[in-house]
Amino acid sequence: MHFILCTLYPILILMDNLDKLIEIFAHFPGIGPRQAKRFAYYLLGKPQSFIREFSSLVLDVKNSASQCSQCQRLFIGGTSAPRATLVCHICSDTSRDATSLMIVARDSDFESIEKSGAYKGLYFILGGTVPILDKEPEKRIRLRTLLERVSRTSQTLHEVILSLNTTPDGEHTEEIVHEAINRLLKGGANDQKLSTVKITILGRGLSTGAELEYVDSETIRGALQNRH
Repeated sequence: MHFILCTLYPILILMDNLDKLIEIFAHFPGIGPRQAKRFAYYLLGKPQSFIREFSSLVLDVKNSASQCSQCQRLFIGGTSAPRATLVCHICSDTSRDATSLMIVARDSDFESIEKSGAYKGLYFILGGTVPILDKEPEKRIRLRTLLERVSRTSQTLHEVILSLNTTPDGEHTEEIVHEAINRLLKGGANDQKLSTVKITILGRGLSTGAELEYVDSETIRGALQNRH
């Protein structure tokens, strides 16, 4: 019996770690249990050299990533500067249109819009969306930081563009952000610049249920041109 347990112990440890790995992959956006299991077994089938390179690359990217203090997006570089002053190349580019601020849910949405070449203003990444039944949006998105950004840049800001997914959670988040910015603008009614900031949303060139991360560049251009 003791011999059997000693023989099975390494196998049990392997299976336990394998289950943990599958669970980690299952938490990736858009990945279900079946895909997670395929990822895990794919790695199991690769040689040690591949795993070492893969692990090293993940750590290197993580260690070299910084968060922009202006738009909140993650970018590579800038790790030597104080965290409060880190600014990405988009926010530091003086040729960008500082009168326009586009709000997106995630870094991947920013990548899709920037790749389209249809927008030349600045961005703000909310960090996610708010589920319909959630009662505490501040714990899901960077709402307070966004309002501080709008208030701080109100002297130059003319338009805030809400560019969120046309999914139920995306539209719910859009309503929350729209209402919060509206309250801010009305509260600053004595400041003419603040009160004249326009809030627009992407045109419905985007089909219902569309996620910006997967929308093609032409559709994004159309949605931007038809924003209202």
